[in-house]
Amino acid sequence: MESNWSENKPLADQPTLDDFLGGRLKMLQPRNGYRAGIDPVLLAASIPAHPGQSVLDLGCGTGVAGLCLARRVGNLKISGIEIHQAAAELARRNASGNGLEMDIYTGRVENPPPPLRKLQFDHVMANPPYYAGNTRTPAADAGREFSLAEETPLRTWVATAARRVRPKGSVTFIQRIERLPDLISAMSENLGCLELMPLYPRKGRPPRLFLLRGQKDRRTPFRMHSGWVIHEGDAHVKDGDGYTWETAGILRDGLPLKFPD
Repeated sequence: MESNWSENKPLADQPTLDDFLGGRLKMLQPRNGYRAGIDPVLLAASIPAHPGQSVLDLGCGTGVAGLCLARRVGNLKISGIEIHQAAAELARRNASGNGLEMDIYTGRVENPPPPLRKLQFDHVMANPPYYAGNTRTPAADAGREFSLAEETPLRTWVATAARRVRPKGSVTFIQRIERLPDLISAMSENLGCLELMPLYPRKGRPPRLFLLRGQKDRRTPFRMHSGWVIHEGDAHVKDGDGYTWETAGILRDGLPLKFPD
């Protein structure tokens, strides 16, 4: 998801250093405003990348998704684009601090800088703002509000992803379930082989998030998979995160979240 700082605005406070993938990644994040949770980690786990391939993260923020993927799959060429210079700089520091490589471009998703417009990638992923503009009560923190409320239309994110992915390459988005009709519509115009993976908070609960994947220059019927359950049990009844063992394997051990063949 795009980060929360205004363009060229310095950090008001020193960032925190947080563990991801069970401490296999140490990530600087803003102390206030939007802070990455499990969503970019699940997104990264779902990317079907292989060593030697290239991946672009649209709106990479501080680099959580890209670096989680780089840690899981070796020998990848990871790139990211981020609108905010402060977040982009944290992403660069995060890559360096973890001994990983990630090329960070500063610019807008709808108008990438010229060097990035010359490139194509095997996979593109995105965790764009979840809410359409003017459809919700704004968050009290302006930075957090920017990361959650859409500024660039979702259709534009998809169009950019489709331009940057190679033929037969994959494009994967994570989004809130309310945006599913919008995202299916946008991806159907640009991509084929659409596959939907609902993300259920618990068994028997409706999904709150979903993963949607498409491929460029390929056409097969739409597929909806059975979905992924994040937490054990019907309700939270004890201390601790209560993740299913499959989800814990993703969040702590860097295991993949595979779509069925």
